[in-house]
Amino acid sequence: MKKLVLILTFFGAAYGVLAQEAVLISKEEVLDQVLEGNNALKISEQEVLVAKGDYNQTNAILLPNISISHTAIATTNPLMAFGSKLNQAILTSGDFDPLLLNEPSQIEDYATRIEVQQPLLNFDGLYQRKAAKAKLNATQYQAERKQDYIRLMVDKAYMQLQLSYKTVEVLQKAKEAALENKRLADNSFKQGYLQKSDVLAVQVRVTEIDNQLQYAQSNIKNASNQLSVLMNDDSYRILQPTDSLAVITQEVDFDYLPENRKDVLAMSSASEAYRQMYKSDKMGFLPRLNAFGTYELHDDEVFQGDADGYLFGAELKWNIFEGSKRFGKTKKSRAEYEKSKLELNQYKAESQVELNRATRMLQDAKNNLELTALALEQSGESLRIRTNRFEQGLEKTTDLLMAETQFAQKQLEYYATIFQHNYALAYVQFLTKE
Repeated sequence: MKKLVLILTFFGAAYGVLAQEAVLISKEEVLDQVLEGNNALKISEQEVLVAKGDYNQTNAILLPNISISHTAIATTNPLMAFGSKLNQAILTSGDFDPLLLNEPSQIEDYATRIEVQQPLLNFDGLYQRKAAKAKLNATQYQAERKQDYIRLMVDKAYMQLQLSYKTVEVLQKAKEAALENKRLADNSFKQGYLQKSDVLAVQVRVTEIDNQLQYAQSNIKNASNQLSVLMNDDSYRILQPTDSLAVITQEVDFDYLPENRKDVLAMSSASEAYRQMYKSDKMGFLPRLNAFGTYELHDDEVFQGDADGYLFGAELKWNIFEGSKRFGKTKKSRAEYEKSKLELNQYKAESQVELNRATRMLQDAKNNLELTALALEQSGESLRIRTNRFEQGLEKTTDLLMAETQFAQKQLEYYATIFQHNYALAYVQFLTKE
């Protein structure tokens, strides 16, 4: 007896631990954690930063390029020695002696040089900057659309978790009914009212429900793990929704594809980027105008500058011919631009077809919801009648088991239809979200 008490105590404690493993969580809490820690969203943020970095690099066509250097040399080269003395402003008449000019002594020169380059007119660079801006816009739109998609995945995973718990609930009730039928069958068998085959049929039904229940509990773990991945939670806890699966009643009337949908805008911006690159390549045939200037300090000692001088000017440069390289580059960018326009039109057409399909799927789910609700009501009434007749010995065991199985199936079908309806509604809202 003591051993039995210890065993029951152990299993009771183990059951309590298992029951405590499930963590209650609402969809709002899931969504908050997903928006904060989801890896896909973090990747999108980094992609936006990459595009922003590319765009910031194009500031070089507007802002000056400034560099500073300090150079130290020692030379006996006649030309360099003479020039170094000249830069240091230490040249004397004696230095014009041909012997000194031809065989000078070693001279050291320390030069500090500040160089500034300022673009003035770079037409191709301006269009490259516009292309980078369009690419940045496209990446930002893609990131926003990715967030909408992750929200849809959260809705789907959370509803799958709800459906899994509903399935377990239905099967547990079915198991309770099956065990009660087994008790009645055992009593009837002992009294000689039933055959052994009828009792075995009831036992088989209990075993089937146990097997289905095991799969349903595994689905709870699978759905919980899926939510954990979305939340970037490596604890992989067993989650339990705070609310139950129920029909979401919300009217939608969307028959058209929104032009301002984020993924459509991303495709449009990408096409715009190709257009600007095409313009940039065409502008590459024009000359470039750049200003430049230098300021130098020279001395025979390090980091000194007794002599200084400056130089500034402007350069108009025109590359007339580069071996037809620019012609090929322009043709390529034009083809990429035309291709992007075709891809945008194709994407819009496919998106409209997908929206039409999703709208029909939602309508079918609504119709199926009404049918499965009616079938569930009818099968429940049939099970009630057959159960009463079975308890009175007026119904066959096989008929009762069939009615019980059918009722459980109709329950599962009904809740699966609710899931399909709610997901279809969420999907249509996703496809029409601007």
